[in-house]
Amino acid sequence: MPAEPGTNQSVERAVAVLRAFGPDRPQLRVSDVAQIVGLGTSTTSRLLATLEQLDLVERDPVSALYRVGLGVLPLAAVAVNQHPVHRASRMVLQELAARTGLGANAAVRRDDQLMFLCNFEGPRAPKAYTQAGHTAPLHATGIGKCLLSGMSPGERRALLGAELPAHTQHTVTSHEALDAVLEEIRRAGYAVEEEERALGRASVAAPVVDSGGAVVAGVSLWGPASVLNEPRRRAELVREVIEAADAISQALGAH
Repeated sequence: MPAEPGTNQSVERAVAVLRAFGPDRPQLRVSDVAQIVGLGTSTTSRLLATLEQLDLVERDPVSALYRVGLGVLPLAAVAVNQHPVHRASRMVLQELAARTGLGANAAVRRDDQLMFLCNFEGPRAPKAYTQAGHTAPLHATGIGKCLLSGMSPGERRALLGAELPAHTQHTVTSHEALDAVLEEIRRAGYAVEEEERALGRASVAAPVVDSGGAVVAGVSLWGPASVLNEPRRRAELVREVIEAADAISQALGAH
C-alpha cells in the first residue's frame, strides 16, 4: 500500500485497517484484515495491536476476532451530530416516522454511494438494520436517484461507470433508462423505488437542496411494497415526504 504524495503511510495503513470493518464484516481475523487491506500479516497484527491500545478496535477474548472498539463512538457522534443535514432533518424525520408508521431516512452522497445520516423506524417498517454510516447504491434507491437528479448525464456516467449492477429483477441497469427516470424526478419533485434494492420493499423520496438550490441530500419514507404501492396511500406519502424535504431545505437556507 504505497502512500499518496504528501501523506503519511502509517496513518494511511491504520485507517485502511479500520475501514476493513463494515456492516457485512463486523468481526475479522488478522488474516482477513491483512487480505482486505493488502498488507502482510505481521504488519497488520502490529497495527491492530496499536489500535487496540487506543481503544479503536477490540479483540474478543474467546474467538480472538477483532471488531471496531467503542473509542470510535465519540468521533462518530461528533461527525454525525455536527453535519448540517443531520441537524436539520432529525426532528422532522422522527415526527414523520411516528406519523406515518413507516421508516424515515436522510442520506447524502459519498462518492458513488449514498450514506445514511439518520434512520427512524415506525411500527409498520420492516426491520432493516439501517444505521447512520451505512451505504447503499445510488441507482437502486429512491434517495440515491434524488441525489443523482442534480447531476448531468455525463457526470452520472463518470461517477457510476458503464455498468449499473442489478440488485433485483426490478433494478434499473442502463444509463438511458436511468436518465428517463431522473428527468421524471426533476419534473415531479419526488422519486419512487419499487423493490429495486430488496424484494418486498418500496420507498418514496424527495431531494433536499441548499441555499444555492443544489441537491445536497435526500429523504425517504420506506416500508412494505404492499403499503406504498396502494395508490391513495402513495399519494399521501408523496405529499408527506415532499413537505419533509422542503422543511429540511428551508432549515439549510433554501428559499
